[in-house]
Amino acid sequence: MAQRSETVEDFRLRARDWLSTHMPKAGSMPVREGIDPEEQNWLDARDLQKLLFSGGFAGICFPTEYGGQGLSREYQAAFNEESAPYEMPVALNVPSLGICSAMLLDMGTEEQKQKYVRGAISGELILCQFPSEPSGGSDLAGLLTRAQRDGDTYVINGQKCWSTYAFAADYATCLVRTDWDAPKHRGLSMIIVPVHDPATHMNRVQMVNGSSEFCEEFFTDLVVPAENLVGTENDGWTVGQRQLFYERQAVGGGSPYASGMTRARGTSHDSFTPVGMARKVGKEQDPAVRELVGGMHAQEVANAQLIRRVTKGMASYDYPAHSSSMMRLGSAETNQLRTDVMFELAGDLSVVGQVGDRSVLHQVGVAALMRQSASIAGGSTEMSRNMVSERVLMMPREYAADRDVPFKEVRRGR
Repeated sequence: MAQRSETVEDFRLRARDWLSTHMPKAGSMPVREGIDPEEQNWLDARDLQKLLFSGGFAGICFPTEYGGQGLSREYQAAFNEESAPYEMPVALNVPSLGICSAMLLDMGTEEQKQKYVRGAISGELILCQFPSEPSGGSDLAGLLTRAQRDGDTYVINGQKCWSTYAFAADYATCLVRTDWDAPKHRGLSMIIVPVHDPATHMNRVQMVNGSSEFCEEFFTDLVVPAENLVGTENDGWTVGQRQLFYERQAVGGGSPYASGMTRARGTSHDSFTPVGMARKVGKEQDPAVRELVGGMHAQEVANAQLIRRVTKGMASYDYPAHSSSMMRLGSAETNQLRTDVMFELAGDLSVVGQVGDRSVLHQVGVAALMRQSASIAGGSTEMSRNMVSERVLMMPREYAADRDVPFKEVRRGR
């Protein structure tokens, strides 16, 4: 546990010493026989998070009363730099820590924070989110999953989809409809639900890169305690908007609750970069390649400054919370450009690997298949542009035919 008088540099040195003694080097996690690689990733993440927690380096920016360290972003940044050569439970950053736990810090009851936030920081449980539905598209407030109050419980029926890594989670923050007579934004509630329950049927959805990180869930009379309600009944849009704020912040790279540096599984941090790729293919002295990599570096520096400026502006209340959409936009464009640059550098070497090949070059090819996800994850970039124009620049809002109409009267496709 850090002392309040400990400087960032003293913290850095203490973290460096602890990491060298306790954390495994990047790429050194043993293979668990008979376990799906994606599931192994999450088993490893739980173990690594528990290890960080035991050493006093988990939840660096979370309050101490919920198991965190109560320190500022500067301490987290120092730890991220020192932990780069080591395996880290980065899978837990989104959505468990950076989105769900962050939202519960603001909107949850004391009991919910002690159970779920502390549990997530300690590695005892993993949180995910259930917002999206197959009929809603980008219209999150048009969801159809319903929750009926029955005494001290809610009974939930409906379907959710595109639930990232739900198969690995223990609990989910689930947005449901509790009042069909109210307009769509005013009849929602946020309820914490168990992920693995007999009343919930889950399917995993395979994506183009072979991953099955997405899930879809079908609820048939799922009963949860009324104490799992986050905020107040029928005010779930307020809670959901707060969660969306943290999602944009996390996906945009500005979350104070994310720990460690993300990299492709099984690679070193330095190899899976444009500079590392140029060296990998022996083109680091090619003038055209150097110009390409230099342009990418300039984009990354500009995006980092954007994140810093927006984060500082929101912290001082000079910028509205919706400014997080600017970070989300900048990071989407930066991530897509990085993928394009690395794919161009790798060339045909990125497409000749066999299924299951974990080489850096082959992973570049796989990443290229998923480049468009940067424009979708965390809410589409089109929606982020709408948020910036309407909520930051205060331009006129788009016309909505269902505004202020009772949801049961809203026409829906069949």
